[in-house]
Amino acid sequence: MSRVQNQVPEQNSPQDNEGSWIGELGRTIILSVILALGIRTFVAEARWIPSESMVPTLQKYDKLIVDKVSYHFVEPERGDIVVFSPTETIKKDNPNLKDAFIKRIVGLPGDKVEVKGERVYINDRPLQEKYIEAPPQYQYGPVTVPPNSYLVLGDNRNNSYDSHFWGFVPRDNIIGRAIVRFWPLNRIGELN
Repeated sequence: MSRVQNQVPEQNSPQDNEGSWIGELGRTIILSVILALGIRTFVAEARWIPSESMVPTLQKYDKLIVDKVSYHFVEPERGDIVVFSPTETIKKDNPNLKDAFIKRIVGLPGDKVEVKGERVYINDRPLQEKYIEAPPQYQYGPVTVPPNSYLVLGDNRNNSYDSHFWGFVPRDNIIGRAIVRFWPLNRIGELN
């Protein structure tokens, strides 16, 4: 005959509960950091605008979300506002400049681009631009955008350090596409 013994469950001391609570908090913090870094590295990240080169579309100190995923599936398009790492030419001319840039894609691979008579021409046709601060007051080109590269210009054409100074952006330098402004609150919205 087997006997059933009454077993008294062990009581956890307050110190044991405190230890498990601290361990759980530590695991939660570590998991949160890993997720945040993974999202920032591979999915999206916040950026702020340090200059007036994209006025009127983006104002200095606007804060944006940059989509880092979509360009793994589709190619950048004319009109996209992109964030990119400095090109080799930029690094050579400004060795201390390491911050990413933000500009609008104007020329796609194979496009002939020219700026003349206060207009941008793509393949000899004037580009319709409702987003610029003022017509460009300079001449540029004609140039042909090389394969796997893009010509980018700031919307504030006359006050932008962009492709008309330093050339093309290699596809590999593009970090992502600016998709949403989240600050200031009165300007929240999608970027087209």
